[in-house]
Amino acid sequence: MITVGLVGFGFGGKVFHAPVIRAVDGLRLTTIVRRSGAPDPRFADVEFVRSVDEMLARPLDLIVVATSNTSHHPIAKQCLLAGKHVVIDKPCTPTVGEAEDLFRLARETGRLLTVYQERRYTGDVVTLQQLVSDGVLGRIVTFETHFDRFRPELRPGAWREQPLPGSGVWFDLGPHLIDQAFLLFGRPDAIGADIRIERDDAAIDDAFDVTLYYPRMRAILRGSMLVHPEGPTFAVHGTRGSFIKYGMDPQESALKAGRTPDEPDWDAEPPELYGTLFTSEGRRTVPTKRSNFTQYYANVRDAILGKAELAVSPAQALDVMRGLELAVASSRTRCVVPWPV
Repeated sequence: MITVGLVGFGFGGKVFHAPVIRAVDGLRLTTIVRRSGAPDPRFADVEFVRSVDEMLARPLDLIVVATSNTSHHPIAKQCLLAGKHVVIDKPCTPTVGEAEDLFRLARETGRLLTVYQERRYTGDVVTLQQLVSDGVLGRIVTFETHFDRFRPELRPGAWREQPLPGSGVWFDLGPHLIDQAFLLFGRPDAIGADIRIERDDAAIDDAFDVTLYYPRMRAILRGSMLVHPEGPTFAVHGTRGSFIKYGMDPQESALKAGRTPDEPDWDAEPPELYGTLFTSEGRRTVPTKRSNFTQYYANVRDAILGKAELAVSPAQALDVMRGLELAVASSRTRCVVPWPV
């Protein structure tokens, strides 16, 4: 049994980490760092402590860091130096330099370090991976993905909406979209980006259009806080056909509603949200493959036990960080920025 400590019990820790960890055989969540507030009665079997120092005094194997982005580096570094394996919520850190420092330290201490990229394990991404690998769409020429929300009101007390390193919607949602694109197509040749503020009085970016340049293909990543998510989530076009998919993966909504991954059909997607494949032979519905965020933590468990390689490798995590920074540089200079050789 691998004992797990969780640092941070805000939205991310409470919704995306704690219930998922508890649904994975071989992992036992024993300790949560919550700096203020009472223990959560839904986690009566977990000890709540007030500090990382207090947590590290417990016998733990794995620490999950789900705090504000500016604190990722110091907390992860403290945990690695204490001999713990570490998972960091995305983005790894606000800068490539800080991420490189952590992965160097992980190598030196012989500990595993990886980044939480649970949205590799959504049904739509898994379905799309299968279509691409099977060649059903032919050679892909355009890949477009959206991660939109309509929330015109500001949340001035939220750290993500404050002008801090690693804040803003690009560093919040960009890591998911970059990781998915890299998983499907690998590193691009160059990146062009428009990262901007759209809402009145916003202090940090809340919209982006980012293009990844590949030979004979473009991957377009889009997100905004002022777009109703009614359009396609994925629109993929190739030499043999197109695939269009609406709707967000249901796992987030299920977790927000208090459902857990160990419940049967906890995240079943309704058939009306299945994607559509268009080819010269006509159109057909493509049922969404089942997937589960627990697969991420199951892989971390197996990697700690020496039974598997990390699915989200250090090289992949660093590539996502480079993509985030290159997009910022491109947006700032209004130039397409080449991927470093």
